[in-house]
Amino acid sequence: MMAFQFLDGSSKVFAAANPFQVSEYVRENVGTHSLRLSNGGAATASLSHRRAGTLDLCRLRYGAQARIVSEGLGDIYHAQFILQGHCSYRLAHTTLDLPAGHVLVINPDDPLDLTYSDDCEKFILRIPSSMLDDTCAEHRWFKPNERIKFSPEPHKFEDIDSLLLLLRLLCAEAESSMATPQLLQHYNRVVTTKLMVLLKHNASMVTPTQHAPNFERLVNYIERNIKLELGADQLAQYAGLSLRSLYMLFEKNVRTTPKNFVRQKKLEKVHAVLNDPCQPCPNVTAVALEYGFTHLGRFSELYKSAYGVLPSQSMRCRQAQAGR
Repeated sequence: MMAFQFLDGSSKVFAAANPFQVSEYVRENVGTHSLRLSNGGAATASLSHRRAGTLDLCRLRYGAQARIVSEGLGDIYHAQFILQGHCSYRLAHTTLDLPAGHVLVINPDDPLDLTYSDDCEKFILRIPSSMLDDTCAEHRWFKPNERIKFSPEPHKFEDIDSLLLLLRLLCAEAESSMATPQLLQHYNRVVTTKLMVLLKHNASMVTPTQHAPNFERLVNYIERNIKLELGADQLAQYAGLSLRSLYMLFEKNVRTTPKNFVRQKKLEKVHAVLNDPCQPCPNVTAVALEYGFTHLGRFSELYKSAYGVLPSQSMRCRQAQAGR
């Protein structure tokens, strides 16, 4: 199905090995974990491991029922392809069953509790989180502020044929003496892209419509109408975007929501007025209300958080400057 043999001596190969010997190598090179065997004292394990550009390729079996437990994977994603046998993945409130022909992506922050049958053999694709970040940037996909997180839902091999084909090609190139680092990195990008396209995660691959105004034009609209109540619906209508695309546009450009961005722009205007003796300013309350801050206590908190002083202190400094 996805079998590959490492032909030269640059990869690490254990054949007819003790399971704990394999486990120690995996712990050092693939991911920290603890191994618990059930009646596996005489079990025969095997492992093949190869670096392919930024990605790691690892095929292994323990030869006995094995339970792998780990607090997390650091900064690495593990895509686990069950080639034969059976795997159970214990989560907080449920247990997922993965018979042969299924793949599951385990996120870096997810605790591991995996139990493999004695005949289980798996292929692991090990992906640094930076690789996924670069893929999102390359394709202009919108990833959340937090880490990209894949769904724990297993996928059947038959539903990801194109990904399996790419992995076979990557394995072949990893074994080839003709493969260059540039070629392997090219395959890395293609494989990672296909993985994100086919499997479920919390990044969005929807891009703004081609006819929407650019972000700078939208900012200009906000600044021209800064004293009005500007909600996300109004901004989306002006920009010709769905609400989802509007939020993604703000996330990409300023890493915040439309509401927070508008509020920050209003605070900037109030701050400018309170600190400029040349601008009319009867009192703090009047200026706050003029720019839409109707909850004065909350306004004071926001102002101090942004500028380190209360608005009343800015007003006193302004009056002191005007009296000189």
